[in-house]
Amino acid sequence: MHEPDWQPDILGDGYARHDLDLGADPDGEGTVQAVLVRREPRPQEAVNGALLYVHGFSDYFFQTELADFAAARGLAFYALDLRKCGRGRRPAQTAHYVSDLALYDVELERALTIVTEAHPDLPVLLAAHSTGGLVLPLWLDRRRAAGRVAPVAGVILNSPWFDLQGTSVQRGPLTQALRVLAKVAPFRALPLPPSPYGETLHVGARGEWEFDVDMKPLAGFPVTPGWLNAVRRGHARLHRGLDIGVPSLVLRSDRTHFSSRWSELCDSADTVLDVAQIARWSGCLGSETTVVPVPGARHDVFLSTPDVREQAYATVADWLARQGFPLTGTATTATPEPTAATEPTAATEQAPATT
Repeated sequence: MHEPDWQPDILGDGYARHDLDLGADPDGEGTVQAVLVRREPRPQEAVNGALLYVHGFSDYFFQTELADFAAARGLAFYALDLRKCGRGRRPAQTAHYVSDLALYDVELERALTIVTEAHPDLPVLLAAHSTGGLVLPLWLDRRRAAGRVAPVAGVILNSPWFDLQGTSVQRGPLTQALRVLAKVAPFRALPLPPSPYGETLHVGARGEWEFDVDMKPLAGFPVTPGWLNAVRRGHARLHRGLDIGVPSLVLRSDRTHFSSRWSELCDSADTVLDVAQIARWSGCLGSETTVVPVPGARHDVFLSTPDVREQAYATVADWLARQGFPLTGTATTATPEPTAATEPTAATEQAPATT
C-alpha cells in the first residue's frame, strides 16, 4: 500500500488529512471519497496503541478533546469522515447517502490498514457515535465471520443507533413503507419534525462547540428513504444477534427527551435517540459488553456539559484499565463494581463513574 499523503486539515496545526479515493459511487452520484484525519504525533507522547473514530449522521470529526484524551493515554488518534459525509462529501452529492451500510466496509478497511501499518503489532481500538455506532458493529461482525478480528482489540460506542424511535406499532408500517420508497424515490427528503439538538451544541446558538455548520447543520441534513431503509436493514441484522469478536463499552444518557423546541432539559438528555432502545439491544453485540448510562448526557456524550463529559471520560479510562489496554495515563476517578443488569439483555449495565 502506498504511503499516505498527509495534508493540512481544517482543524489547523496538529491535524492532517489523507483522502481515500473510492472510485465510482454504487448509488450513482459520481465518484466518492472518504477522508482519514489524524492527530499529529507529538515527540513527547508515547504510543502503545491507536484509536480510530467514526462519526454519526449529520456529523463529521471535530472533537479534538476526544483526540487529546486518547493521546494522553498512549493511543494514536485517527478519525474517518465517511463517503458523502463531512470532508468527504463532494458537490451535488446527497449528504450521508448510502443504499447499504456495508458500502462503508471499503473505507473502513482502508483506514484500518493505514492505522495498522503506521503502528504495527499494536492494538487498535474503535470508537463511534450514533449511526457510526451501528455501522461499526455490522462491519466487525462481517470481519469476525471472515476470520479477521485483529488488530481490533475493543470498541467504544457513544449513543449507538440500535433501533428506530417510536413504538413497535409505528415502526412496522414505517419500515414497510421505506422498502417501497427506497425503490421509487430513494433520494426524496422525508418530512420529519425539527430537533433542537444542534442548537444545544453550537457556540453560535446555546452551546460551546465550534464546528462547520455546512458539514454539520444545526437542523441536520434531510433524511432520505433509501438511506433510512439501509439503516433499518442494519437494525434488523443487529437484532438477530452479532458477534463482533471484541469487548465493547456502550455509553448512553440516562434519559431521552424528544422535543421540537429547546428547553433546559435538552442540555441534559438525549434528544435524538431512545436510550431504552440502546440498553435493550446492546446485548446483541456479542462478546463482553458493558453498558454505562451517563447521567445528564446529551446525544453525543462527549459533547455534554463539562461535568458530564468528565464523568464519561473517567468511565472510558476506567474501562480501558479494566480491559488491560496499554495506557500511559490512569483514570482520575474510579468506576464502582458493575451492578446487576436492569435491562433484559446479555450486556452488563454498569453504574457511571463518579467525580
